[in-house]
Amino acid sequence: MIGIICSLTACERVNHIGKEPDFTPQTQSPERVAMIASGISDAAPPARNTDEASLWTSGQTSLLGDRRAMKRGDILTVVISIDDSAEIQNTTARSRGGSESLAIPDLFGYPERINQGITDGASLDSAVSIDSSASSNGTGSVRRSESLTLRIAATVLDVLPNGVLSIEGSQEVRVNFELRELLVSGYVRPEDISRQNEITYDKIASARISYGGRGQITDVQQPRIGQQVLDAILPF
Repeated sequence: MIGIICSLTACERVNHIGKEPDFTPQTQSPERVAMIASGISDAAPPARNTDEASLWTSGQTSLLGDRRAMKRGDILTVVISIDDSAEIQNTTARSRGGSESLAIPDLFGYPERINQGITDGASLDSAVSIDSSASSNGTGSVRRSESLTLRIAATVLDVLPNGVLSIEGSQEVRVNFELRELLVSGYVRPEDISRQNEITYDKIASARISYGGRGQITDVQQPRIGQQVLDAILPF
């Protein structure tokens, strides 16, 4: 199984050795399927005679029409502007001390008899004495800073029964031998889409945003397959 996984991963890397990485085919992409299906099943009804004679029509293509995405196959713009920072610092200190002693100088005369038979300097006057102490200190801190500003066109894949839109978008940019890939998906309410047909990422429920890439630079930055396998199975 490990050999099969390694061979498949190696084939993926071999695909762009000596040449630029290939784009993802758009033939069977969910966005293209949604656009084709919307053109077949959700075709707009023919215009009414009153609309033909009017200066202002009620369709999306009119001057004052609502051009926001609202049905399967429509396109909207997702604005991703992330500028987050977090800082957490914790300090913990704990200490404990205890002392216990037990003395039996007179117990029916037994300590005196035992003292006579043991080594000089030893005595049962202080039979048991226990001292203990413990202390612990802990300090932890977390600092994170993230900044990302992107815009991407997404397609409405489906309209849920409650009217919420399921969207998904992808974008690939190839520069020399490196391909940068941006993926976004989630669920949005039609009323959260602005008049410019845009929506910000913080209004997308179950948002999934991925910004990465593949190519020669990414391959160099990744550890080798054997090293990844050893890191996963070695217990030390």
